[in-house]
Amino acid sequence: MSRYIVYQYIDLPRLTVWVARELLDALDRGVTSIRTTFDLGLSTEEAIVDGDCIVIRGQYRVCSNDLRGVSGDRVYEVTEDGVRAVMIVDGGVYKLKPVAKDQAPTLEINGIHMHRIVGVTPWIDSLLKVRAARVGRGHRVLDTCMGLGYTAIHSMFRGASVLTIEIDYNVIEIARHNPWSKWLSSQGIRIMYGDVVKVVHGLGDGGFHRIIHDPPRLTPRTGDLYSLELYREFYRLLKPNGVLFHYTGEPGRHGGPRIVKGVGERLRRAGFIVRYDRRVQGYIARKV
Repeated sequence: MSRYIVYQYIDLPRLTVWVARELLDALDRGVTSIRTTFDLGLSTEEAIVDGDCIVIRGQYRVCSNDLRGVSGDRVYEVTEDGVRAVMIVDGGVYKLKPVAKDQAPTLEINGIHMHRIVGVTPWIDSLLKVRAARVGRGHRVLDTCMGLGYTAIHSMFRGASVLTIEIDYNVIEIARHNPWSKWLSSQGIRIMYGDVVKVVHGLGDGGFHRIIHDPPRLTPRTGDLYSLELYREFYRLLKPNGVLFHYTGEPGRHGGPRIVKGVGERLRRAGFIVRYDRRVQGYIARKV
């Protein structure tokens, strides 16, 4: 059953392999303090060197053995009880995966990245999708698959009010541990925990100026997210001249050309005028 939830960011120091190396270097050099980022590049803070350990924010202690255990494929957080990876194992493996010292991470589920990370960062990838949807001030936006919330956040930054939907509570929980997701607590964003395929039936006609549809890869389990029935609901939900951006992924991989062609055909059958944008790897569909 769908319901609205309140996002609450968990504010702990975060570590990546790049920061861990900086801290180890500070310990080796015998300095008294070091300034670096503990929120994946959003800010910098000064931490104090105390023997073989680093003290962050006056209360969080991380020592050399913990720092040497930080690997490059996940984000870690420092708690009063020690260092732990931002990861959930529950019917699958969910984790924050860093892409650089000072960039927004991606969400990885069972080894699959939820953003493009080759030649573009997850943050910019999401911004390009919002730009493709032509989101502007005063728009009401439906963001169908929240993930870490980057497209919802970029839409809000551009002056839109956003309803974002997420079906997987583990994803919502991971987002609570991601510094770059903290704007999900903004007044301009409402979060609904539920299945978008079901939720859309309860939304009124013409209630949105823009829809951003960034579904997981097409599989038998996710097929409803690529269905003609859902596209017809999107058409109903959009105002006249409203725009849907539908991410499809890279043609040529994972059955790309066939999948992309099928999406375009179904969008046209639903009533949209469509154009494929190779730069953002998705369809820009307009309601006439």
